[in-house]
Amino acid sequence: MAEDADLGDRTGMAYAGTIVVQGAARGLVVETGTRTELGRISEMLRGVEQLKTPLLRQIDRAGRVLALIILVIAILTAAFGVLVHGQPVGDMFMAAVGLAVAAIPEGMPAIVTIGLALGVQAMARRNAIIRRLPAVETLGSISTIFSDKTGTLTRNEMTAQAIWLPEGEIRIDGTGFAPEGGFHALDESGEAQAAALDLDDHHALRHFLKVGVLCNDAELAREEGHWKIHGDPTEGALVVAAAKAGLEARTLRGDHDRQDAIPFESANKYMATLHEIDGRHCLLVKGAPDRLLEMCHRVRQEDGEDSELDHDEWEAHIHALSKQGLRVLALAEKPLHDVESLEDHHAEDGLILLGLVGLLDPPRDEAIAAVAECLAAGIRPVMITGDHAVTALAIARQLGFAHTERAISGREIEAMSDAELAEVILEVDVFARAAPEHKLRLVQAMQSHGGICAMTGDGVNDGPALKRADVGVAMGIQGTEAAKEAAEMVLADDNFATIVGAIEEGRKVYDNIRKTITFILPTNGAQGLAIMLAVLAGTQLPVTPLQALWVNMVVAVTLGLALAFEKGEGT
Repeated sequence: MAEDADLGDRTGMAYAGTIVVQGAARGLVVETGTRTELGRISEMLRGVEQLKTPLLRQIDRAGRVLALIILVIAILTAAFGVLVHGQPVGDMFMAAVGLAVAAIPEGMPAIVTIGLALGVQAMARRNAIIRRLPAVETLGSISTIFSDKTGTLTRNEMTAQAIWLPEGEIRIDGTGFAPEGGFHALDESGEAQAAALDLDDHHALRHFLKVGVLCNDAELAREEGHWKIHGDPTEGALVVAAAKAGLEARTLRGDHDRQDAIPFESANKYMATLHEIDGRHCLLVKGAPDRLLEMCHRVRQEDGEDSELDHDEWEAHIHALSKQGLRVLALAEKPLHDVESLEDHHAEDGLILLGLVGLLDPPRDEAIAAVAECLAAGIRPVMITGDHAVTALAIARQLGFAHTERAISGREIEAMSDAELAEVILEVDVFARAAPEHKLRLVQAMQSHGGICAMTGDGVNDGPALKRADVGVAMGIQGTEAAKEAAEMVLADDNFATIVGAIEEGRKVYDNIRKTITFILPTNGAQGLAIMLAVLAGTQLPVTPLQALWVNMVVAVTLGLALAFEKGEGT
């Protein structure tokens, strides 16, 4: 690999914390302890400063100023009473205390806490679980949401959308795991033809789908009225595509028993199975298109004959599918004679390419609406993903992101200074192939402009960014315990729309707390002013310090609490 390869592309590395589930290997240790990737994440997490929430910062600042002003006024008032009116020092001391007690809003902490607790209840009903109380009001101030793509903005239901055979591209109707939809060839303008293909006359397509099912471990099942995939969602997409063509997986697998297999491994980037088809042994291979193009020398034509493989042409097809936001797989086959046990060398040379399939993890309908709602509310969504830049950019456009002219890769982020990144963060909405330190730098870059950020994450590597963000949002279904521990909020349904709903509740809580403070401060100020005027006039105090405390703690809190139950203003 190149020295500057993105973290996700370093296929020759096994990282600390990785669990080996199959096979045997010999490795060379290159780093230990805090110098491993896991150690670096731990060090980053330790060094990340957890910021105070906007409301707490404002209350702290206002409290210091208010306390200083009240203290000065109380001292000056008491001094005026002693020096001008000749009042006893003891009486003026009690007057100063009464003025301070009346002016200081003692009920504010109680009302703020009750308001935040009400917000926690409302958010829990909308699948957003708050772990730290002040995060409720921070949500109301959010200006930017950094969100992961898979499962949060998308449905995590991989669906075959396009198949590219030597004779051209074919589009497939339908999304999700329901086996409903037809196949349509593209015309010269690139538009899908209205009439569905007659698959009985399209032997190459039927054979392609058949291979996709046989070289596959996933199963499609209908449970409680819903279609579900047992196994890998990517493999499930091929089973669903075949079902749309009337090819039932169990029937095919029963007719063509699997005799041996090479399971998928990230190092090989392919899966291979051995079957008997039409009376002869046949090796079927499914995997990453760049890897399979290296292993193929010929391509299967519509008439069943083989021809020379044009690598540049198929590279262009892969790029065209990626630009549509599709994840691409390639399928190939090879006749084998007198082979009963598969070895890697059987699959890694002399394959015949059958075609490509483009898979889409469809955007959540509610996420598209939530993105539009965010933009209308002045909140900017930003996608951070491990996908390639072309795929991420296409998905962002489908979701309706505002600034989607280009996507920045992790390698580009690494090459930028903090000042350069602070400029870029205002212009770019999509960041691809991002490593943990990149996510942390993106949050810091946005905060350098005064932005209030939410960051979603589900893994250990997201910990530093979750902790640094004003509101860290962990995934409740797919998230690790480390991510949940670093976050202030956990999503019970891993849905982007839930974040937007929580922000809506947060804005309501923030607005109600401001209303309450706006009510309490003039009330307390009026009490303090009454005591000050009585001292200046040399008359009897209207209320004692104990009475002022009673009014503040009971009357003001009770009346102010009504404002905490106000509905949102709709802005």
